[in-house]
Amino acid sequence: MDIDGLFGLALEAAKRSYSPYSRFKVGAALLCADGSVFSGTNMENRSFGLTTCAERNALAAAVGAGKRAFAGIVVATPDAEYPVSPCGACRQVLSEFLPPDAPVVFGSSAKDLVVTTIGQLFPYDALHELKKN
Repeated sequence: MDIDGLFGLALEAAKRSYSPYSRFKVGAALLCADGSVFSGTNMENRSFGLTTCAERNALAAAVGAGKRAFAGIVVATPDAEYPVSPCGACRQVLSEFLPPDAPVVFGSSAKDLVVTTIGQLFPYDALHELKKN
């Protein structure tokens, strides 16, 4: 996985953020198993519960294009002073599609990237147990 290249794409996606309320831009670059990449950005709404995160928007774009196998995701939060990990809702949704060993990389700049896995971010995911049945 080309982390630097994907982080660059996530930064580009963050520039397209619709975040007039929080002014907190987020971009994501989702790597598919076939090598294709889908990006997403956060999209806020004045009814804050209707806000959609960059990670879920990237995943929705990929699933809408027929993709079902994913190799990893990189998230950029350039407005933060430290690496900001995917929220709980994104962890749940990502765990639906990414295997536990899939890389999850996040950071506010290329200098402070955190590299982990979906299994480390969401360690007691019952979904993968349910899929075994």
